[in-house]
Amino acid sequence: MFYNAALWNGHRIHFDEPYAKEVEGYPGLVIAGPLLGDWLNQVVELWLGESGRLTKIEYSNRVASYIGETLTAGGNVTAIEDNTITIEVFIKNEDGDVIAPGVATAEIIA
Repeated sequence: MFYNAALWNGHRIHFDEPYAKEVEGYPGLVIAGPLLGDWLNQVVELWLGESGRLTKIEYSNRVASYIGETLTAGGNVTAIEDNTITIEVFIKNEDGDVIAPGVATAEIIA
C-alpha cells in the first residue's frame, strides 16, 4: 500500500482485497507494475555490485501478479561490447511464466 501511495496510485486493486476480488474479479491484491521494474533494477544492481552501474532498463508487464505469490527474478548476459553489457532480465511467477521481461544495459567500471 505504501508503494502505491508514493506513486499516487490509488487504484483499490492494490490495497482493498474485497474490492479486488468481488468487483474487479482478481484472485487477490494485485502487485503494482512499477514495483516489478524496481525489482529488476535491484537484481541487476546487486549482480553488478561495485563492478558496474546500470545505465538503462526497459521492461514490460505481461501478466498480473498477486500478493503472496512467489516471484523469481533473473537474467542472462546476451552481449558484451567494450565496457558495455546487455542483459535479458525477467521476473517469473510460480508457474514459471515470464510475467515481466526486459533488457538492461550496464557499464563495467572496475
